[in-house]
Amino acid sequence: MNSTSHSMNEEAAARAFDRQSAIFDELYSSNVIIQYKRERVRKHVQQFLQPGSRVLELNAGTGDDAVWFAQHGHSVHATDISEGMQQMLMKKVKECGLENKVSTELCSFTSLEKLQGKSPYDFIFSNFAGLNCTGELDKVLQSFSPLLKPGGMVTLVILPKFCLWESLQAFKGRFKTAFRRFFSRAGVKAHIEGEYFTCWYYNPSFVIRHLKDSFDVLAMEGLCSLAPPSYMENFPKKFPRFYQWLLEKENRWKNKWPWKYIGDYYIISLRKKTDN
Repeated sequence: MNSTSHSMNEEAAARAFDRQSAIFDELYSSNVIIQYKRERVRKHVQQFLQPGSRVLELNAGTGDDAVWFAQHGHSVHATDISEGMQQMLMKKVKECGLENKVSTELCSFTSLEKLQGKSPYDFIFSNFAGLNCTGELDKVLQSFSPLLKPGGMVTLVILPKFCLWESLQAFKGRFKTAFRRFFSRAGVKAHIEGEYFTCWYYNPSFVIRHLKDSFDVLAMEGLCSLAPPSYMENFPKKFPRFYQWLLEKENRWKNKWPWKYIGDYYIISLRKKTDN
């Protein structure tokens, strides 16, 4: 895909999330598995994030994470490519009285060199696979170092090329769904609110390879390796005891092989080397 095609794909993704922005929170806020995922990501971040950090958030969406960071004493520059998402975020920030802690900017993560929010930051954060919406993740990763202080941190939540739960769809004859990630070199079409755009899948090795010169890996863990993905939102109600058992096992094994590699997502944190 050339640069023009990448740009057109970003525009399509922006239109899709613009259309979904008004109903996004209504669609997902009551999903028990999404609540579990947010809690897991935040617990991961809290291990490393220093008090009073300056945070650059990519694909900030409607602002749940930006508000959480601000309420925990951090200042956040929340960016997104979707104007609709930014409007919902600013509304949420105002309702929470956090205008002095959260700033916003309409900016693609593939154009961070144009970012108006002043760097350097202490922390770059991208949640729930926003970065899977680009086929230029290498470009995005290479832009991180100049934006961070020495010793600054990055936490990314990304969809890998293999998901245990999706692979089980093969037993239902849904082979295209079961193996779509694995055979996704040219990307996979996503469909939101009548808009089609392409997504890509990236293993942890891709992130580590492109950041190894300037960053050290702090931690990595699988998310929804044993716990079901959030699109199986009725699972906790149908099988409450089994669901709790899966959560217990996932939290015990989340950073061990093979579980950290086969989740619906993985959470990876890296720290910028002090000599960069």
